[in-house]
Amino acid sequence: MDPTREFVKSVKRVVVKVGTAVVTRSDGRLALGRLGALCEQLKELNTKGYEVILVTSGAVGLGRQRLRYRRLANSSFSDLQRPQGDDHDGKACAAVGQSSLMALYDTMFSQLDVTSSQLLVNDGFFRDSAFRKQLSDTVNSLLDLRVIPIFNENDAVSTRKAPYEDSSGIFWDNDSLAGLLALELKADLLVLLSDVEGLYSGPPSDPKSKLIHTYIKEKHQSEITFGDKSRLGRGGMTAKVNAAVCAAYAGTPVIITSGYVTNNIMRVLQGERIGTVFHKDAHLWINTKEVSAREMAVAARDSSRRLQVLSSEERSKILLAVADALENNESTIRSENEADIAAAEGAGYEKSLISRLALKPEKISSLAKSVRMLADMEEPIGQILKRTELADNLTLEQISCPLGVILIIFESRPDALVQIAALAIRSGNGLLLKGGKEAKRSNEVLHKVITSAIPDTVGDKLIGLVTSREAIPDLLKLDDVIDLVVPRGSNKLVSQIKDTTKIPVLGHSDGICHVYIDKEANIDMAKQIIKDAKTDYPAACNAMETLLIHKDLSTNGGLDQLVVELKNEGVELYGGPRASALLNIAETCSFHHEHSSLACTIEIVDDVFAAIDHIHQHGSSHTECIVTEDSEVAEAFLRQVDSAAVFHNASTRFCDGARFGLGAEVGISTSRIHARGPVGVEGLLTNRWILRGNGQVVDGDKGVTYTHKELALKV
Repeated sequence: MDPTREFVKSVKRVVVKVGTAVVTRSDGRLALGRLGALCEQLKELNTKGYEVILVTSGAVGLGRQRLRYRRLANSSFSDLQRPQGDDHDGKACAAVGQSSLMALYDTMFSQLDVTSSQLLVNDGFFRDSAFRKQLSDTVNSLLDLRVIPIFNENDAVSTRKAPYEDSSGIFWDNDSLAGLLALELKADLLVLLSDVEGLYSGPPSDPKSKLIHTYIKEKHQSEITFGDKSRLGRGGMTAKVNAAVCAAYAGTPVIITSGYVTNNIMRVLQGERIGTVFHKDAHLWINTKEVSAREMAVAARDSSRRLQVLSSEERSKILLAVADALENNESTIRSENEADIAAAEGAGYEKSLISRLALKPEKISSLAKSVRMLADMEEPIGQILKRTELADNLTLEQISCPLGVILIIFESRPDALVQIAALAIRSGNGLLLKGGKEAKRSNEVLHKVITSAIPDTVGDKLIGLVTSREAIPDLLKLDDVIDLVVPRGSNKLVSQIKDTTKIPVLGHSDGICHVYIDKEANIDMAKQIIKDAKTDYPAACNAMETLLIHKDLSTNGGLDQLVVELKNEGVELYGGPRASALLNIAETCSFHHEHSSLACTIEIVDDVFAAIDHIHQHGSSHTECIVTEDSEVAEAFLRQVDSAAVFHNASTRFCDGARFGLGAEVGISTSRIHARGPVGVEGLLTNRWILRGNGQVVDGDKGVTYTHKELALKV
């Protein structure tokens, strides 16, 4: 739970205010889907023991829509030929709409087995202390009976001539009414539902506007630029902010959030960092998180541009310094890593996760070696990829360049931080890293060690470490600053990120890797390959998860030898329909399953083409292997299997950036756009075009004679 939302744990009585822009559609008709979702949320809150009070707008809009229809139904053909002005009296609209609105709420709540009640008030009523006491007593009685009170200002008999005029100053719209009721009825929280996510620093339609998660009066009062008011309500966001400030600083916290998202009230009460919170103690919560997302990304971009102007030798020196720093700080790194491992074991994490978490001495040594390998790599930035003479004295060059700023969200593996940071330095990119909480200490010490080796001319903000999970949604909205997101983790993590960002996402969701043993396989070689593919590092994404075996091996003893090899290594076996019956082992619940442990699935297939079909149907396009001495069968497998990496007579564990000679890897991509397979330096580069001319202008192409001649890359 976000620290700024801790107070929701003690909330019992909540006032929810829903505005006209939420309860109606753009054409003025009721938004029945949103109203239904609202009622379902309030029903759930009611069932969970919350005391729920609803303040609703929408009566005037609903009444106007109904009166328009009535006039249309009663009009003659000649009446319809004349202009149809909107001359309905607002108070008549309110009177007609109020009964319709309450009837709708009553119907919806009745379907959910909830009882609701109507309370119409005017601002003048609140001058009377006896009324206020009676109001409080009535609401308390209703709440004790689990009845939901529904409040609305009685616009039908209001004496106010126009919004904010002739008002007693007690309240002047349903937002301020909600704020007043929250204080009067001693609510623990006021939720104001809007047609946008919350309060922005400027008009929400402006791409430069950013969502303010915590309103701090001293900071934001003079910084915010309000846009147009709501299309239907009286005051829009200005009215909501005024009401929220009044209520919050008088003692009732307020959260403004979107009423368009079907479960936002529940999410607010679960402490999620959505919307904008107003709280009298908000000024005490000021910390780096409020500025971390955009400012961290912008700082990484600025630092990356300083890194790019360094020579290749200077960037290599930085990497060599990083490698030295890793080795010189090995004891400190291991100490922090061991603390993470102990905490993970105490929390009952799976063995596969703990295995990925460990940084043993040989791992640190290997990381330093891979960083030095990157330092010795040929300069990747500014390489001329293509040169073309467009016309006389007009030369076009396509050159390699960094992507910009990359956000990496990874789980469990702190060694990934080192690899990714080294790749970013070599490729001239800025970097934001968010690791899993289980590796918090390891990530922090590695980040400190690496950034200490970056010279001041570049700045340690080149690589930003994101420590708060709540910052991720903000980062994923920064498509104007962050150029690529690389998630390294579970299928769930990757899917969530893809669903919540406009930034391009590169990665793989599952590592369902297959090894197919053909009838012409060398069985001793096959045993060696499957042993390595499954047991060398079972938690790796390139470990074998499914073993496919040609049917002939089930009759000549080959299958038995392979099974014995795996069982001797402690591998737990699950079978497909054919293998489970033949081997008398448990049948797998799904072929699309990543064990990430000493377990794998076995199935019998008729031939290489059946194996290919199985891989295409159940695989994840990661890494596949065929073991066979038949070159034609091998070539058919290599050509037809549509995965990022396909091997012949070699373990799937070779699918790795360092083993491929890339120095390190950001991750393994199974997507088909940009980079595919292990992603090293080249996967973090794009290109741009440089045109060198001598005063040429297009001028309708009249004065240019195009040659389009390919030129040598080296000048």
